[in-house]
Amino acid sequence: MPEVKSVANLLGTPVSYAYAVKAGPWIFLTGHEAFDFQSGIPEEVAGPSGFPLFGRPRSRREGDFILQRMRRILQELGSDLSSGVRLDQYYPSPAAVDPYHLARHAEFGDYIPPSTSVVMERCFATDANISASLIAVMPGHEIHKIYPQGVGSAPSSGFVPAVVCDDFVFIAGQMAHNAGQGLDPRAHVPEHSAWAGSEIRKQTEFIILQKLVPTLEAAGSSLERSLKAQIYLARLDDYPDFLDVWNQHYANIPCAITVVPAKSFATLGGIIEINLLALTNTANRQKEVIAADIPDMAAFGPCIRAGEFLLPSGVMAIGPKGDVVGRSLSPGFAVLSHAGYTQAAAIYDYAGALCQAAGTSLANMLRAQYFVSDATVFPGIAMAWCAKVGGQPHPFVCIQTPPAMPAPGVSLIADLWISVA
Repeated sequence: MPEVKSVANLLGTPVSYAYAVKAGPWIFLTGHEAFDFQSGIPEEVAGPSGFPLFGRPRSRREGDFILQRMRRILQELGSDLSSGVRLDQYYPSPAAVDPYHLARHAEFGDYIPPSTSVVMERCFATDANISASLIAVMPGHEIHKIYPQGVGSAPSSGFVPAVVCDDFVFIAGQMAHNAGQGLDPRAHVPEHSAWAGSEIRKQTEFIILQKLVPTLEAAGSSLERSLKAQIYLARLDDYPDFLDVWNQHYANIPCAITVVPAKSFATLGGIIEINLLALTNTANRQKEVIAADIPDMAAFGPCIRAGEFLLPSGVMAIGPKGDVVGRSLSPGFAVLSHAGYTQAAAIYDYAGALCQAAGTSLANMLRAQYFVSDATVFPGIAMAWCAKVGGQPHPFVCIQTPPAMPAPGVSLIADLWISVA
């Protein structure tokens, strides 16, 4: 079983939050925002009540609070920020990014792990400007930094494009741009053209061929070794075209994918960002597809096992006939968080079936990223989690996306990492 650090009653509620999970050499810090787990937002983050603008900008204070707490937790577990291998950040406004980057440089120094930053509608806390999650490794597991030609980050970001650690390749969120220069012309439909290809198809193709493939090759890997990708899309209507291009390249390559609506990105005109986890070509671990009796429309891709990790594609509560679970009742019972409960319960049933097929259980959850159309569905998610696994602490992040989801009535997309003992 993973080692868990948790708070039994998050902010005085019955929600048991796992703020750190350690499984073997891997440490997951998921859903960290700038509030105290017992008492909420402290003055050091909010600022003096009579003069909240005094001192550093609010988002800088949030970044300092989050990263300093992460460092303390990692040190308690015997690791440190210098052993990070992946960062995920969400913001309700681009204005929070630069102050957070200052905090990140201050805490991480000259090594910032591969990073994905996406603008969403809101974080878990109403007033939070930053939600951050980190995957780290214990000391003694070497981290090799990869700097492929033509694949980099803007100086203000400063993250390493990819790292190799213990058979795994962690690739930062990639866009169809040249860092600091905007969209690459090869990935853009000229403004003077009434038709000259599709923007989403061009950007997707560019990211795969010009960003992911060279990075994998530089890391001693290849597209065929891909395990799991997260794809953030700015436009709901682009789902079919994105998937068509993706499946052309991954037709014979099993790879878990989670496709999530997003509000905006770092580059103007950018409408897609992709991060990727892969195995090296020389890895001792092997990739295996895990199958269970789950509706075809519940996910856009397969479930992958690689060594100690079970990596489902992003899961939605869609039934065998394409119907959203609970949809006929949910709109009339929002006060029960009916959509959150029924959809999360179905997702846990699907994930539980995959766990059973892989010889593990939901109790071995390492991190659960919930992308929701409305943050008020989270109480239902929490109820469903408790009903499924009892008092097992919940390693979650809850992020509100733009309201339009892939299927009408879907309130929740779950991206899960599960330990296979």
